Amino acid sequence: MKIYTKTGDAGTTALFGGTRVPKHHIRIQSYGTVDELNSWIGLLYDQIESDLLRKELERIQDRLFTLGSQLATEPAKADKLSARRANPLPEVTPSDILALEEAMDRMDASLEPMTHFILPGGHPIVSQCHVARTVCRRAERMSTLLNEQEPIPEAVLKYLNRLSDYLFILARKLTADLGVVERKWMPDANQE
Repeated sequence: MKIYTKTGDAGTTALFGGTRVPKHHIRIQSYGTVDELNSWIGLLYDQIESDLLRKELERIQDRLFTLGSQLATEPAKADKLSARRANPLPEVTPSDILALEEAMDRMDASLEPMTHFILPGGHPIVSQCHVARTVCRRAERMSTLLNEQEPIPEAVLKYLNRLSDYLFILARKLTADLGVVERKWMPDANQE
């Protein structure tokens, strides 16, 4: 299979289902940002030593591929595409969202209560986790805009929302595990 097809040379790409749209279409922006997020999570995976966290991140990467395929599928053709396949198109499910919530609860139980906003940083892996979190928020914003134009599965929006929360808690957990200072944002009282 060749990577290059030359079919996108004029600035369009095909959705699952065959319809060609401009590469700047909000649907493409949505799943493209999810793809970017998946790459950032891959970078985190490569640096984390905890088997449990690596397993969670690997599952998240799998779910992001699934979520991306849902975003890349034309809603009007999704059922037809699933019916023609031996295996239906995968979907993000409520159990995927629950898995993120349970992981957050587990990590949060070992952390000091938050009393201030947190400044990203303290260690390169913590900063990368915050970058992944902000890319996740962008994917969520793009997907909510897409949802206003063409409804997408509710679980997609919920998953992205929970995942950004998961990445925030993970950044706090990594900060604690690495023994670095969690930098609190203290508004400058001397500022005029």
